[in-house]
Amino acid sequence: MTHNNMKLGPKIALFEPDIPQNTGAIIRTCACLGAKLEIIEPCGFLLSDKRFKRVAMDYMDKNDIKFYTSYEDFLISKKNQRIILMTTKATISYTKFKFEKNDTILFGRESSGVPEIVHKKIKDKLKIPMKKNRRSLNVASSVAIVLSESLKQINMI
Repeated sequence: MTHNNMKLGPKIALFEPDIPQNTGAIIRTCACLGAKLEIIEPCGFLLSDKRFKRVAMDYMDKNDIKFYTSYEDFLISKKNQRIILMTTKATISYTKFKFEKNDTILFGRESSGVPEIVHKKIKDKLKIPMKKNRRSLNVASSVAIVLSESLKQINMI
């Protein structure tokens, strides 16, 4: 996977991820399904963390991941591009949404989601419906679920 040949495919963005094993699993998912991965720093762990490396294995290639030093840098790079926020606070299910080829699907931190300022700046917010009284799915599982639906809708799988 390279950024050059994935210009019109979906992108997964992680807002300040804080669990290395989840980020590693997401790297593998994106590599295997052909999605670009973007990470908004700071991360809550070092990329040299052995737990991270163990999960990412040979799928980790820094050339295949775009890093942003801040949310502001991320927003600047996304000017005129659609960002979809996955959040338990949304009312619309991801299955009721029409994904497009160049969408960026943003996922929050495992520990706290995204700050209110991020919620306010993003128009499209989706959720994965769950049983009542459940807090949330694992972020790596959520990425796999939503990325698969996005790829299906845009005929990339």
